Amino acid sequence: MTYSEPKQRRSAHKRKSLRSPSHAEHSLLTAVAADSHGNIFDLEGYAAVGMEGPLLAPLNAADALEMPYGSELMFLPDRIPMLYNLVTGRIEAVPENPHEPGMPLFPVAAFNSPGYVISHNCAYQEKPGAVMLPLFSYGAVGWRGGAFHSAVILVDDEPRQDLRFMKTEAVVRGVKRLRKELSGNRLRAHLEHCALTYGCPAGKNFFLGRYEAPLPSSQNCNARCLGCLSLQTEGNVHHSQERISFTPTPDEIAEIALYHIQRVKSAVVSFGQGCEGDPLLAAAVIAPAVRRIRSQTSDGTINVNTNASLTNALMQLIDAGIDSMRVSMNSVRKSCYEAYFRPRGYHFEDVLASIDLAIERGIHVAINYLNCPGFTDTPEEMKALSDFLTRHPVHFIQWRNLNFDPLRYLGAMNAAADHTGPAGMAEAIAAVRRYFPGVSHGYFNPPKERFRRKSV
Repeated sequence: MTYSEPKQRRSAHKRKSLRSPSHAEHSLLTAVAADSHGNIFDLEGYAAVGMEGPLLAPLNAADALEMPYGSELMFLPDRIPMLYNLVTGRIEAVPENPHEPGMPLFPVAAFNSPGYVISHNCAYQEKPGAVMLPLFSYGAVGWRGGAFHSAVILVDDEPRQDLRFMKTEAVVRGVKRLRKELSGNRLRAHLEHCALTYGCPAGKNFFLGRYEAPLPSSQNCNARCLGCLSLQTEGNVHHSQERISFTPTPDEIAEIALYHIQRVKSAVVSFGQGCEGDPLLAAAVIAPAVRRIRSQTSDGTINVNTNASLTNALMQLIDAGIDSMRVSMNSVRKSCYEAYFRPRGYHFEDVLASIDLAIERGIHVAINYLNCPGFTDTPEEMKALSDFLTRHPVHFIQWRNLNFDPLRYLGAMNAAADHTGPAGMAEAIAAVRRYFPGVSHGYFNPPKERFRRKSV
């Protein structure tokens, strides 16, 4: 993930003279590529290209924002960049630097900061035997006006996970303070590891006393998600963090939650983190913890991030006093959902039943909609989302980038269902705003002070 400020590489080889660029070409982002050492530079004579499923297109400045603070650049091994040749007017695979023959080129992608939805994936071809990419999202990126630009759409400008407000020295001070105040709490120690070792933004926020605190509690899951962050068993890709290795007690959970709620205005505490399984499988511990929290305060928002697979377990948590539920879904179609989540002991229909139950019981319901350009914005998925929102009137959509190899993901989704050409992520989001004005949009779990309730 190393990168350097782009520079024009000069070569002893004479370059081809470029034809005069058209007005349209003046608005294109310059292509960036990497060498075998991971050094990233702009490439004269080529424009950046974005990928939406089968569609490749040059990236226009109007389709991009200056790369958000905290984003990272990655060069992709075993792959060839697809770039727009300003001389030929064609999109081409460019395996070598045309200005330094013999120097291999590699694609460059952006892993963008929270709050931004990718509109185009990085465009590339796989070489034979290419290994699967790690669990990140791979947005298209280019260079313009002295800065990197990402093909993204801003959906949430709240600085909840802005690294500028999460200084390491402040997090360390919070860790040291809580070691004294919550010295015997194993969950506190687990969150310390998350914050300092994995750099988990939610863990950092707990020690900083801001926004949302995580309450990981479940060691197990009844799905085998292709992109599971905490458990990968098939050897194709490694998980990005270790799953919690113990089940905290109700007292440990309540102590963490109450500490956060009592010192943070409009606090949120959430079960169901990237470092655990699904919280519904730990309902026997979570339900009494929620009751203990609610026996001491009505403040704060108690949220559950879940696959919503176990309706009876969800009912226990609702009865105990949770305020909101966020349901992770890569698709609102059964075939595509089950191809990604690969459920064990539940079906897509159980997820829908849980959503309906929560809405009926007055719980704020969001879907954690895992997006990938070229799939999420196809007419088939857009129509399914419209039907879903009509039948299951959830309150909120969290637009999240899917952290998975995009070509492998699109292959799996196309095997599960037929798809035609995408309409574009901007249009997919705009269509929901247009036809479902009562649905809120964002990235983070909102506090109950910002809930938009619906009558059903």
